Amino acid sequence: MSRRPRIAITLGDPCGIGPELLLRSLTAIQVWSDVVVVGSRAGVDLLEGLPGTAVTWCWDPSSAPPPPAFQGSALELRIEGPQGSAAAIWLDPTPDIGVGDLHLGRGSSASGRATVEAIRLAAGLASSGLVDALVTLPMAKSAAHLAGYDIPGHTEFLQALSGSPLTRMAFVSPRLSVVLHTVHQSLRSVVDGLEVQAVAETLAFSADRFIQLTGNPNLRVALCALNPHAGEAGAFGQEEALLSEALARAEAAFRKAGPAGPFAALPSPFPSGPAPQGWTLHPGETARVPVEAGGPSPNFLGPRFSGPHPSDSLFHRAVSGEFDLVVALYHDQGLIPIKLLEPTRAVNLTLGLPFIRTSPDHGTAFDKAGHWIADPRNFLEATALAVRLAGRARHQPWTARVATP
Repeated sequence: MSRRPRIAITLGDPCGIGPELLLRSLTAIQVWSDVVVVGSRAGVDLLEGLPGTAVTWCWDPSSAPPPPAFQGSALELRIEGPQGSAAAIWLDPTPDIGVGDLHLGRGSSASGRATVEAIRLAAGLASSGLVDALVTLPMAKSAAHLAGYDIPGHTEFLQALSGSPLTRMAFVSPRLSVVLHTVHQSLRSVVDGLEVQAVAETLAFSADRFIQLTGNPNLRVALCALNPHAGEAGAFGQEEALLSEALARAEAAFRKAGPAGPFAALPSPFPSGPAPQGWTLHPGETARVPVEAGGPSPNFLGPRFSGPHPSDSLFHRAVSGEFDLVVALYHDQGLIPIKLLEPTRAVNLTLGLPFIRTSPDHGTAFDKAGHWIADPRNFLEATALAVRLAGRARHQPWTARVATP
């Protein structure tokens, strides 16, 4: 029997743009899904009475029972705006943090604690199946550190909370999909720590999860080189030889594992087996005509790995249809091109969690907070993707699509 999806949304840092993005978007999101917001109520109340406020809101006692062992405040948020009215369950795990403890546009230990405890609660809801997917609005890592939480970001914290043995940060969009080998670390440490088996694991794991996501067993995966011109046959460094070995190992892992893939035993929110007929990751998507570059390796069935490719041309080749997925070695190598090409449509998706988690691909934008100028489209895309993926995971006909402006 079909039912409506239920999506948990964490507010992010209550002093950033998260609260106003939520208020501006809730009416559209509620067309697709029921919503449970997790975060500090004070983040919304900070916006009250500011010039340019786009919606009005009020708080009511929640009619829904709170989750088991929940010790915070359970409310119902009701809003009225230009697009109509909406309502959402609101769970505040830090009700002791009030408006007077927060400063709009500036992170603090209070905003950091509110952010992290909201993520903790929401991850529990997702892990226990009380919600169908999790969407996280941006956090400020510096504020979390001020509050005493030694976490580098959402991805690593959610991995620890869920006990997932392996995760990777991915960005998906209609034109380009990217997985990062490393995330929040210095460029020097990326080079110093480059290791064959670790890169092979990223390649194989990324391919395995994207086969699940897309339903395409013949995925074409390209690896970025580290050095200019892919090292120019060793003239600019020897790391590309290491990367070539990693590609060979990733391919061997799939040969050995067979159709189930090398990571079949790891957690996944999606059922085993092929994707439903007609499934596409993005609405209206059509299969791209392959542009073969050398063809698959002899006797190899499954994903095709290639590289290392010079990064200055690889992303253009991927967007032109030659590759389905690009694996980047470090944060900015992957994020600069996808944010340039898809500033509103690229969605952060965590691979390897037992539940679905998406996020917009921007930060807290403290400088914009309270001015009602932040663009909500990327948040809407992240939520729409979460709804679609939840439908795939739950065998439900759930769909969501962001209207073209």
